[in-house]
Amino acid sequence: MLNLVPLMDLFCLSEVCLISDVIQHFVDTKLAFDASYVYEDVKRSIEFVHRSGLMHRKIIEDPARYLVKSQGVVQLLMNLKNSGKSLFLLTNSPFPFVDKGMRFMFEDSASVKNWRELFDVVIALADKPNFYTSERPFRHYDSKKDLLDFSKVDTFHRHSVYYHGCLKHFLEIKKWKGPEVLYFGDHLYSDLRGPAKAGWRTAAIIRELEKEIRTQNEDAYRFHQAKYHIIQELLGKYHGLPITNNPDVKQKELLLSLREARNEARISMKHMFNKNFGSTFLTDTGKESAFSYNVQRYADVYTSRLENFLQLTVEAWLYTPFDVKILPHHVKVSPMSFYETESRT
Repeated sequence: MLNLVPLMDLFCLSEVCLISDVIQHFVDTKLAFDASYVYEDVKRSIEFVHRSGLMHRKIIEDPARYLVKSQGVVQLLMNLKNSGKSLFLLTNSPFPFVDKGMRFMFEDSASVKNWRELFDVVIALADKPNFYTSERPFRHYDSKKDLLDFSKVDTFHRHSVYYHGCLKHFLEIKKWKGPEVLYFGDHLYSDLRGPAKAGWRTAAIIRELEKEIRTQNEDAYRFHQAKYHIIQELLGKYHGLPITNNPDVKQKELLLSLREARNEARISMKHMFNKNFGSTFLTDTGKESAFSYNVQRYADVYTSRLENFLQLTVEAWLYTPFDVKILPHHVKVSPMSFYETESRT
Protein backbone atom coordinates (compact mmCIF):
# COMPACT_ATOMS: atom_id res chain seq x y z
CA MET A 1 0.00 0.00 0.00
CA LEU A 2 2.90 2.36 0.67
CA ASN A 3 3.78 2.28 -3.05
CA LEU A 4 0.26 3.11 -4.24
CA VAL A 5 -0.61 6.70 -5.22
CA PRO A 6 -4.29 7.75 -5.18
CA LEU A 7 -5.39 9.33 -8.47
CA MET A 8 -9.01 10.20 -7.74
CA ASP A 9 -9.79 13.70 -8.99
CA LEU A 10 -9.86 15.88 -12.10
CA PHE A 11 -6.39 17.25 -11.32
CA CYS A 12 -4.94 13.80 -11.92
CA LEU A 13 -6.38 13.36 -15.42
CA SER A 14 -3.38 14.93 -17.16
CA GLU A 15 -1.03 12.82 -15.04
CA VAL A 16 -2.91 9.59 -15.77
CA CYS A 17 -3.13 10.28 -19.52
CA LEU A 18 0.57 11.16 -19.79
CA ILE A 19 1.62 8.07 -17.82
CA SER A 20 -0.56 5.90 -20.07
CA ASP A 21 0.80 7.45 -23.28
CA VAL A 22 4.44 7.10 -22.22
CA ILE A 23 4.01 3.47 -21.17
CA GLN A 24 2.14 2.71 -24.40
CA HIS A 25 5.06 4.22 -26.35
CA PHE A 26 7.54 1.90 -24.63
CA VAL A 27 5.27 -1.09 -25.23
CA ASP A 28 4.73 -0.27 -28.91
CA THR A 29 8.44 0.27 -29.56
CA LYS A 30 9.41 -2.79 -27.49
CA LEU A 31 11.78 -0.79 -25.31
CA ALA A 32 12.64 -1.97 -21.79
CA PHE A 33 11.46 0.37 -19.03
CA ASP A 34 10.83 0.55 -15.32
CA ALA A 35 7.32 1.72 -14.44
CA SER A 36 8.51 3.61 -11.35
CA TYR A 37 10.88 5.70 -13.53
CA VAL A 38 8.00 6.61 -15.83
CA TYR A 39 5.90 7.76 -12.89
CA GLU A 40 8.71 9.83 -11.35
CA ASP A 41 9.57 11.53 -14.66
CA VAL A 42 5.95 12.33 -15.46
CA LYS A 43 5.43 13.70 -11.96
CA ARG A 44 8.50 15.96 -12.25
CA SER A 45 7.42 17.13 -15.71
CA ILE A 46 3.98 18.18 -14.49
CA GLU A 47 5.49 19.95 -11.48
CA PHE A 48 7.87 21.81 -13.83
CA VAL A 49 5.01 22.97 -16.06
CA HIS A 50 3.28 24.42 -13.00
CA ARG A 51 6.26 25.91 -11.17
CA SER A 52 7.99 27.37 -14.24
CA GLY A 53 4.90 29.37 -15.20
CA LEU A 54 4.55 27.71 -18.62
CA MET A 55 0.98 26.66 -17.92
CA HIS A 56 0.04 30.07 -16.51
CA ARG A 57 1.41 31.92 -19.54
CA LYS A 58 -0.40 29.59 -21.93
CA ILE A 59 -3.75 30.15 -20.22
CA ILE A 60 -3.39 33.92 -20.04
CA GLU A 61 -2.57 34.08 -23.77
CA ASP A 62 -6.10 32.86 -24.51
CA PRO A 63 -8.24 32.87 -21.33
CA ALA A 64 -11.49 32.34 -23.23
CA ARG A 65 -10.23 28.90 -24.26
CA TYR A 66 -9.57 27.73 -20.72
CA LEU A 67 -11.77 29.75 -18.36
CA VAL A 68 -15.56 29.59 -18.23
CA LYS A 69 -17.29 32.76 -17.10
CA SER A 70 -20.17 32.54 -14.69
CA GLN A 71 -22.36 35.47 -13.76
CA GLY A 72 -23.80 33.27 -11.05
CA VAL A 73 -20.46 33.12 -9.25
CA VAL A 74 -20.07 36.90 -9.54
CA GLN A 75 -23.58 37.41 -8.16
CA LEU A 76 -22.97 35.02 -5.26
CA LEU A 77 -19.78 36.82 -4.24
CA MET A 78 -21.59 40.16 -4.41
CA ASN A 79 -24.46 38.83 -2.29
CA LEU A 80 -22.04 37.60 0.37
CA LYS A 81 -20.11 40.86 0.38
CA ASN A 82 -23.25 43.01 0.53
CA SER A 83 -24.55 40.97 3.47
CA GLY A 84 -21.48 41.86 5.52
CA LYS A 85 -19.50 38.65 5.07
CA SER A 86 -15.69 38.77 4.97
CA LEU A 87 -14.29 37.09 1.85
CA PHE A 88 -10.75 35.86 1.30
CA LEU A 89 -9.01 34.11 -1.58
CA LEU A 90 -6.40 31.42 -0.88
CA THR A 91 -4.58 30.06 -3.93
CA ASN A 92 -1.36 28.31 -4.88
CA SER A 93 -1.06 30.36 -8.07
CA PRO A 94 1.06 33.54 -8.37
CA PHE A 95 -0.88 36.79 -8.15
CA PRO A 96 -0.25 38.07 -11.73
CA PHE A 97 -1.87 34.91 -13.07
CA VAL A 98 -4.76 35.13 -10.61
CA ASP A 99 -5.29 38.81 -11.38
CA LYS A 100 -5.46 38.36 -15.15
CA GLY A 101 -7.76 35.38 -14.82
CA MET A 102 -10.11 37.18 -12.43
CA ARG A 103 -10.16 40.29 -14.61
CA PHE A 104 -11.33 38.10 -17.47
CA MET A 105 -13.99 36.46 -15.30
CA PHE A 106 -15.36 39.83 -14.09
CA GLU A 107 -14.97 41.90 -17.26
CA ASP A 108 -18.68 41.63 -18.20
CA SER A 109 -19.92 42.63 -14.76
CA ALA A 110 -21.15 46.22 -14.60
CA SER A 111 -21.54 46.05 -10.82
CA VAL A 112 -17.90 45.24 -10.02
CA LYS A 113 -15.21 47.64 -11.24
CA ASN A 114 -12.33 45.72 -9.66
CA TRP A 115 -12.63 42.11 -8.50
CA ARG A 116 -10.33 42.82 -5.54
CA GLU A 117 -13.03 45.01 -4.01
CA LEU A 118 -14.93 41.84 -3.13
CA PHE A 119 -12.10 40.26 -1.14
CA ASP A 120 -10.72 41.52 2.16
CA VAL A 121 -7.55 39.48 1.74
CA VAL A 122 -5.91 37.70 -1.19
CA ILE A 123 -3.25 35.08 -0.41
CA ALA A 124 -1.24 33.74 -3.37
CA LEU A 125 1.51 31.10 -3.65
CA ALA A 126 0.10 29.58 -0.46
CA ASP A 127 1.64 26.16 -1.09
CA LYS A 128 -1.44 24.17 -0.08
CA PRO A 129 -1.65 21.64 1.54
CA ASN A 130 1.60 22.60 3.36
CA PHE A 131 -0.11 25.91 4.19
CA TYR A 132 -2.19 24.12 6.82
CA THR A 133 0.70 22.49 8.70
CA SER A 134 3.75 24.76 8.25
CA GLU A 135 4.72 27.91 10.18
CA ARG A 136 5.84 29.90 7.16
CA PRO A 137 5.35 33.67 7.63
CA PHE A 138 3.26 35.89 5.38
CA ARG A 139 4.89 38.50 3.14
CA HIS A 140 3.13 41.50 1.65
CA TYR A 141 3.16 41.53 -2.15
CA ASP A 142 3.46 44.82 -4.05
CA SER A 143 1.46 44.13 -7.21
CA LYS A 144 2.65 47.32 -8.94
CA LYS A 145 6.35 46.59 -8.47
CA ASP A 146 6.01 42.79 -8.47
CA LEU A 147 8.07 42.64 -5.29
CA LEU A 148 7.76 41.20 -1.79
CA ASP A 149 8.16 43.46 1.27
CA PHE A 150 10.61 42.63 4.06
CA SER A 151 8.50 43.98 6.92
CA LYS A 152 6.76 41.52 9.26
CA VAL A 153 3.05 40.94 8.63
CA ASP A 154 1.09 41.33 11.88
CA THR A 155 -2.19 42.43 10.29
CA PHE A 156 -3.95 42.14 6.95
CA HIS A 157 -4.67 45.45 5.24
CA ARG A 158 -7.93 45.64 3.33
CA HIS A 159 -7.75 44.63 -0.35
CA SER A 160 -4.03 43.77 -0.02
CA VAL A 161 -2.20 40.77 -1.44
CA TYR A 162 0.03 38.44 0.56
CA TYR A 163 2.29 35.56 -0.39
CA HIS A 164 3.11 32.29 1.42
CA GLY A 165 1.96 32.19 5.06
CA CYS A 166 0.34 29.40 7.05
CA LEU A 167 -2.95 28.58 8.72
CA LYS A 168 -1.55 29.15 12.22
CA HIS A 169 -0.54 32.77 11.49
CA PHE A 170 -3.71 33.36 9.48
CA LEU A 171 -5.89 32.49 12.49
CA GLU A 172 -3.71 34.57 14.82
CA ILE A 173 -4.17 37.63 12.60
CA LYS A 174 -7.87 37.25 11.75
CA LYS A 175 -9.01 35.95 15.18
CA TRP A 176 -11.63 33.79 13.48
CA LYS A 177 -13.04 30.73 15.21
CA GLY A 178 -13.26 27.54 13.19
CA PRO A 179 -17.05 27.22 12.74
CA GLU A 180 -17.25 30.89 11.63
CA VAL A 181 -15.37 30.08 8.42
CA LEU A 182 -16.82 28.31 5.38
CA TYR A 183 -14.04 27.37 2.97
CA PHE A 184 -14.82 26.35 -0.62
CA GLY A 185 -12.49 24.06 -2.55
CA ASP A 186 -12.50 21.62 -5.46
CA HIS A 187 -9.74 19.30 -4.22
CA LEU A 188 -10.44 17.10 -1.20
CA TYR A 189 -6.81 16.76 -0.17
CA SER A 190 -5.09 20.01 -1.16
CA ASP A 191 -8.06 22.24 -0.32
CA LEU A 192 -10.34 20.67 2.26
CA ARG A 193 -8.47 18.18 4.42
CA GLY A 194 -6.41 20.87 6.19
CA PRO A 195 -9.31 23.26 6.91
CA ALA A 196 -11.52 20.37 8.04
CA LYS A 197 -8.92 19.26 10.59
CA ALA A 198 -8.54 22.89 11.71
CA GLY A 199 -12.25 23.05 12.52
CA TRP A 200 -13.39 25.17 9.57
CA ARG A 201 -16.61 24.37 7.77
CA THR A 202 -15.86 23.11 4.28
CA ALA A 203 -17.75 23.04 0.97
CA ALA A 204 -16.59 20.70 -1.80
CA ILE A 205 -17.19 21.59 -5.45
CA ILE A 206 -17.56 18.29 -7.33
CA ARG A 207 -18.26 18.68 -11.04
CA GLU A 208 -18.95 14.94 -11.55
CA LEU A 209 -21.98 15.23 -9.30
CA GLU A 210 -24.32 16.47 -12.05
CA LYS A 211 -23.69 13.50 -14.34
CA GLU A 212 -23.95 11.10 -11.43
CA ILE A 213 -27.37 12.43 -10.43
CA ARG A 214 -28.69 12.53 -14.00
CA THR A 215 -27.69 8.89 -14.40
CA GLN A 216 -29.25 7.85 -11.08
CA ASN A 217 -32.51 9.54 -12.01
CA GLU A 218 -32.84 7.71 -15.34
CA ASP A 219 -35.55 5.03 -15.48
CA ALA A 220 -33.10 2.49 -16.92
CA TYR A 221 -30.74 2.90 -13.98
CA ARG A 222 -33.60 2.66 -11.48
CA PHE A 223 -34.78 -0.53 -13.17
CA HIS A 224 -31.37 -2.22 -12.96
CA GLN A 225 -30.91 -0.98 -9.41
CA ALA A 226 -34.22 -2.49 -8.28
CA LYS A 227 -33.42 -5.70 -10.15
CA TYR A 228 -30.04 -5.97 -8.43
CA HIS A 229 -31.44 -5.46 -4.93
CA ILE A 230 -34.29 -7.96 -5.47
CA ILE A 231 -31.88 -10.62 -6.69
CA GLN A 232 -29.48 -9.86 -3.85
CA GLU A 233 -32.32 -10.37 -1.38
CA LEU A 234 -33.35 -13.65 -3.02
CA LEU A 235 -29.76 -14.92 -2.89
CA GLY A 236 -29.56 -13.96 0.77
CA LYS A 237 -32.69 -15.96 1.53
CA TYR A 238 -31.40 -18.90 -0.52
CA HIS A 239 -28.13 -19.03 1.40
CA GLY A 240 -30.08 -18.80 4.63
CA LEU A 241 -31.82 -22.10 3.95
CA PRO A 242 -30.64 -25.33 5.62
CA ILE A 243 -27.65 -26.75 3.75
CA THR A 244 -28.36 -29.96 1.82
CA ASN A 245 -25.63 -32.36 0.80
CA ASN A 246 -27.11 -33.02 -2.63
CA PRO A 247 -28.90 -29.98 -4.13
CA ASP A 248 -30.83 -31.00 -7.21
CA VAL A 249 -30.09 -29.78 -10.71
CA LYS A 250 -32.94 -27.28 -10.70
CA GLN A 251 -31.62 -25.66 -7.53
CA LYS A 252 -28.15 -25.35 -9.07
CA GLU A 253 -29.58 -23.86 -12.27
CA LEU A 254 -31.70 -21.40 -10.31
CA LEU A 255 -28.72 -20.29 -8.23
CA LEU A 256 -26.56 -19.88 -11.32
CA SER A 257 -29.20 -17.87 -13.19
CA LEU A 258 -29.71 -15.55 -10.19
CA ARG A 259 -25.99 -14.88 -9.95
CA GLU A 260 -25.76 -14.20 -13.69
CA ALA A 261 -28.73 -11.82 -13.55
CA ARG A 262 -27.20 -10.00 -10.56
CA ASN A 263 -23.92 -9.61 -12.44
CA GLU A 264 -25.70 -8.31 -15.55
CA ALA A 265 -27.54 -5.70 -13.48
CA ARG A 266 -24.30 -4.67 -11.79
CA ILE A 267 -22.44 -4.29 -15.11
CA SER A 268 -25.34 -2.39 -16.68
CA MET A 269 -25.34 0.16 -13.82
CA LYS A 270 -21.56 0.52 -13.99
CA HIS A 271 -21.56 1.19 -17.74
CA MET A 272 -24.21 3.89 -17.37
CA PHE A 273 -21.68 5.91 -15.35
CA ASN A 274 -18.39 4.93 -16.98
CA LYS A 275 -17.69 1.65 -18.75
CA ASN A 276 -14.21 1.37 -17.25
CA PHE A 277 -14.56 2.78 -13.75
CA GLY A 278 -18.26 2.97 -12.96
CA SER A 279 -19.63 5.55 -10.52
CA THR A 280 -17.45 8.17 -8.81
CA PHE A 281 -19.31 7.68 -5.54
CA LEU A 282 -20.26 3.98 -5.54
CA THR A 283 -18.54 0.67 -6.17
CA ASP A 284 -20.08 -1.99 -8.41
CA THR A 285 -21.68 -3.60 -5.36
CA GLY A 286 -23.33 -0.38 -4.21
CA LYS A 287 -20.82 0.34 -1.44
CA GLU A 288 -19.28 3.79 -1.03
CA SER A 289 -16.11 4.43 -3.06
CA ALA A 290 -12.86 5.77 -1.59
CA PHE A 291 -13.74 9.18 -3.03
CA SER A 292 -17.19 9.08 -1.41
CA TYR A 293 -15.63 8.07 1.90
CA ASN A 294 -13.31 11.09 1.82
CA VAL A 295 -16.13 13.46 0.86
CA GLN A 296 -17.87 12.44 4.08
CA ARG A 297 -14.64 12.91 6.06
CA TYR A 298 -13.61 16.34 4.78
CA ALA A 299 -16.70 18.14 3.45
CA ASP A 300 -19.61 19.56 5.44
CA VAL A 301 -21.40 20.51 2.21
CA TYR A 302 -20.87 19.39 -1.37
CA THR A 303 -22.32 20.61 -4.65
CA SER A 304 -21.49 20.65 -8.35
CA ARG A 305 -21.24 24.42 -8.83
CA LEU A 306 -20.57 27.36 -6.56
CA GLU A 307 -23.52 29.29 -8.00
CA ASN A 308 -25.94 26.62 -6.73
CA PHE A 309 -25.83 28.48 -3.42
CA LEU A 310 -27.83 31.29 -5.05
CA GLN A 311 -30.85 29.07 -4.39
CA LEU A 312 -30.39 29.83 -0.67
CA THR A 313 -30.45 32.93 1.44
CA VAL A 314 -27.08 34.06 2.77
CA GLU A 315 -28.09 33.14 6.34
CA ALA A 316 -29.45 29.67 5.49
CA TRP A 317 -28.62 26.75 7.79
CA LEU A 318 -27.77 23.34 6.35
CA TYR A 319 -27.81 20.10 8.29
CA THR A 320 -28.09 16.36 7.84
CA PRO A 321 -29.65 13.91 10.34
CA PHE A 322 -27.08 11.89 12.25
CA ASP A 323 -28.58 8.59 11.14
CA VAL A 324 -27.69 9.14 7.45
CA LYS A 325 -25.53 6.24 6.25
CA ILE A 326 -24.99 7.26 2.61
CA LEU A 327 -24.40 10.53 0.82
CA PRO A 328 -27.69 12.46 0.44
CA HIS A 329 -27.64 12.60 -3.38
CA HIS A 330 -28.16 8.84 -3.60
CA VAL A 331 -31.89 9.50 -3.33
CA LYS A 332 -33.85 10.72 -6.37
CA VAL A 333 -33.20 14.48 -6.56
CA SER A 334 -32.72 17.44 -8.87
CA PRO A 335 -29.30 17.61 -10.61
CA MET A 336 -28.88 21.29 -9.64
CA SER A 337 -29.46 20.78 -5.92
CA PHE A 338 -26.75 21.04 -3.27
CA TYR A 339 -26.16 18.46 -0.59
CA GLU A 340 -24.99 18.35 2.99
CA THR A 341 -22.73 15.54 4.16
CA GLU A 342 -23.04 13.70 7.44
CA SER A 343 -21.66 15.79 10.30
CA ARG A 344 -18.07 14.87 11.15
CA THR A 345 -18.80 15.40 14.86
